Amino acid sequence: MPRFHTSRIVAHPASAMFNLVADVESYPKFLPLCRDLKLRQRSLLADGREVLVADMQVGYKAIRESFTSRVTLDREKREILVEYISGPFRHLENRWRFSEVAGHSSDVAFDIAYEFKSRAFALLVGGMFEAAFRRFADAFESRADLVYGAAG
Repeated sequence: MPRFHTSRIVAHPASAMFNLVADVESYPKFLPLCRDLKLRQRSLLADGREVLVADMQVGYKAIRESFTSRVTLDREKREILVEYISGPFRHLENRWRFSEVAGHSSDVAFDIAYEFKSRAFALLVGGMFEAAFRRFADAFESRADLVYGAAG
């Protein structure tokens, strides 16, 4: 199963980066491949975590796919877990972790594991997804600079 991990220090507090990633409805404005995102449901669990169910449409040139996922926002732990519900994948799970570092910076870690249902589709777009994941970190950092102001 393909996996991808990245971690980087960004010049914004962990709480700000958590909020930025938690704002899933803004993804079509800046996230590579994200063409549309519709929030289906938002609920609060007894332990304080928030759960979102969202439909995301991704696309590149003539290729378009939609999938549904459950997003669990754990502000206390500064973690976001995204679990696959339906769409073109056999498996999709990603996790964000946000940790404070010196000053007003944070370490943002992103892990994803995925597997397409169709082997042909995996061959067609698998390499594109890997390249997109590499650009995601840049997109979120650029968005943070736009929303919170560039560092320095």
